[in-house]
Amino acid sequence: MTNYSKLPAILVLEDGTVYHGKAAGKIGTTTGEICFNTGTTGYQEIFTDPSYFGQIMVTTNAHIGNYGIANEESESNQIQIAGLVCKNYNINYSRKMADTSIQNYFEEENLVGISDIDTRSLVRHIRSKGAMNAIISSENLDIESLKAQLAQVPSMDGLELSSKVSTKEPYFYGDEDASTRIAVLDLGIKRNILRNFDARQVYAKVFPAKTTFAEMEAWGADGYFISNGPGDPSAMPYAIDTVKEIIAAEKPMFGICLGHQILALANGIRTSKMHNGHRGINHPVKNIIANRCEITSQNHGFGVVAEDIEKSEQVEITHVNLNDGSIEGIRVKGKKAFSVQYHPESSPGPHDSRYLFDDFVALIKK
Repeated sequence: MTNYSKLPAILVLEDGTVYHGKAAGKIGTTTGEICFNTGTTGYQEIFTDPSYFGQIMVTTNAHIGNYGIANEESESNQIQIAGLVCKNYNINYSRKMADTSIQNYFEEENLVGISDIDTRSLVRHIRSKGAMNAIISSENLDIESLKAQLAQVPSMDGLELSSKVSTKEPYFYGDEDASTRIAVLDLGIKRNILRNFDARQVYAKVFPAKTTFAEMEAWGADGYFISNGPGDPSAMPYAIDTVKEIIAAEKPMFGICLGHQILALANGIRTSKMHNGHRGINHPVKNIIANRCEITSQNHGFGVVAEDIEKSEQVEITHVNLNDGSIEGIRVKGKKAFSVQYHPESSPGPHDSRYLFDDFVALIKK
């Protein structure tokens, strides 16, 4: 295991801002769009969430690694973030159920990180300047050469990434004898979403991102689920066309996060890149249909354009964000199709929104 504490590392942002710290994880260099998550727990779920593919994660919680790594808490088969930035990087952990330390985990997964920097200062800078690319290196400390390397990294705006993280072959999840069957379009799904369906006696067949509606329909599903995932939703015409066909066929449909954005685009609602995304487990959302509030888990850098929905005759708003008024949920009028921008499976996070899985199952059986 690398003695990271004695090795320097450097973080350079696209706007030229530089932070000096210590190496964490594998010694090397990594690039990606920098973002921050305000959650106080659940770092392993964040590392392995496919929605974070291609992003460098800044954790605002001061201690990372302190409860180790447990294999069963991964949301996918591998680390999905491009790099980690944290304040206190803890190799020693205190949880008996943990399988290994964060340092062993990062070295096995080839994850480059930087610790011992002022993350409060960094987050305030990102909040002010907006989303941007960054580079971390513990092998090259020459700022000018790092800036030159960073200049070659493409913007997240316009990137199609779901096909890179989606399953390559269909697979099944749950009890084959369950009363309800759903077809899942995997744009970067989290395991805990599938666990929530399984807990409700739902048998799922998970399909690759570019599967057509005809291929999914041939299996004989009762309903369709469009998952979360990374990248720019407007760069995914294949998924938009599939959702249009699901709606036209009058099939029950539920979308989460990227799935929410795809449903909007399928109904003529534009999406846009946010100045700063929503990433954390403490975001208040109002369900305006039920007239109640819920604390939600969120992870998205794109959102749907509110003015388009307000003008739409096909779509209505069901949920709004109480921090900034952004759109958090929609449903298609006269159809069995709805979606939310946040993560009701909430892993990590509060379970206020898990009723949405029940709503979908009830919609299928209605």
